[in-house]
Amino acid sequence: MQDVDTNAVTGAMEMKTAAFSLAFLKPYRSVFMGALGFALLLGLWQLAIDLFSIPIYLVPAPSDVATAVFQSYRLLAANAVPTVSEAFLGFVLGNVIAILVAAAFVYARIIEEMFYPVAILIKTIPIVAIAPVLKIMLGNGLEPKVVVAALICFFPTLVNAVRGFRAVDPQLLELMHVLSASKGETFLRVRIQSALPYIFSALKISVTMCVLGAIVGEWIGANHGIGYLLIQSMYEFDTPRLFASILTASAIAIVGFALVSIAEKWSIRWDPGLTA
Repeated sequence: MQDVDTNAVTGAMEMKTAAFSLAFLKPYRSVFMGALGFALLLGLWQLAIDLFSIPIYLVPAPSDVATAVFQSYRLLAANAVPTVSEAFLGFVLGNVIAILVAAAFVYARIIEEMFYPVAILIKTIPIVAIAPVLKIMLGNGLEPKVVVAALICFFPTLVNAVRGFRAVDPQLLELMHVLSASKGETFLRVRIQSALPYIFSALKISVTMCVLGAIVGEWIGANHGIGYLLIQSMYEFDTPRLFASILTASAIAIVGFALVSIAEKWSIRWDPGLTA
């Protein structure tokens, strides 16, 4: 009887340990599965290169790209700095202006009726068509790259911010009216809080797009940056370095997305679904 009780206790302890292990690993499941999928994709890529004997000047193998990253990491880092600066400044400029314009649209319907079509028109113009015009107007320095990055960030944040500022519980607005709150107080305490989930959704999109905008600006005219390195590698048929540059641009965008996600978790302490 004692042996049976001992076995039962041991089995229960093992089940608790297994359950604890599964609970501990659950938050990292998505990371593990993502890494597994990425490793599988790299393996298939390497296998295709080996099976079909694809020349390196067409598509390099992952091992060739890794070698290029190792050999050119100083060059990649040096060119990543200006791209990050341009993308960051464009991200801040585009999103700040978008939020201010969205607030103006909410409080002045006539401004929205006049300028919302203009925003749509700007959005419909291909960014590669705007970049040369900005180069002529602003020169070949930092300014056109920042403006291109800002333009590509502007519209998603504008649309989401307008929707968020208006997605307010009418009872909260009535409460602020009863408390004789000013429009500014209502905006800061109610509308901003309501719009945060929408704004952060747009920021996650724009933080990756602003890197693209900075690179497009560098394509038009630059002597440094990831965009410049991409063009140079293409002209020299250095495909491993070309892929390494693309990987660097992706890494910049991923880091930006992660930082915005951290800021979102820090800023939104409630369940956004409860405010919908």
